[in-house]
Amino acid sequence: MADIFDRLSQSKFRSSFKLKQKDIEYINQKGLETIENHARDFIAKRIAPSYIANDGKQTPMRGHPVFIAQHATATCCRKCINKWHKFDMNVPLSQNQQEYIVNLIMQWIKDNLQIKRQS
Repeated sequence: MADIFDRLSQSKFRSSFKLKQKDIEYINQKGLETIENHARDFIAKRIAPSYIANDGKQTPMRGHPVFIAQHATATCCRKCINKWHKFDMNVPLSQNQQEYIVNLIMQWIKDNLQIKRQS
């Protein structure tokens, strides 16, 4: 994961995403396990299918910490996933690919929580 995080940090757009206080409060209220379950559900329903009618617009820019993390990690749509993670756009994501994406999202969230706690 270090390689992808390094590449994402070089992108002005991807590196501009940060958790806001409201996001942190939500995470603290729900717990990381629930947030991870939300990530799994969002990925399975909104990202994993081979065809998504509104691909490129299915992930809001705010409203849930996972959405913020998806944009930061380029896992927000199939086009970004193809560009950054080299997963084929025309086939459903495998269970391993979905797990990779969830793990990436959760690592980004944990890293951002750590940064906020240190500041």
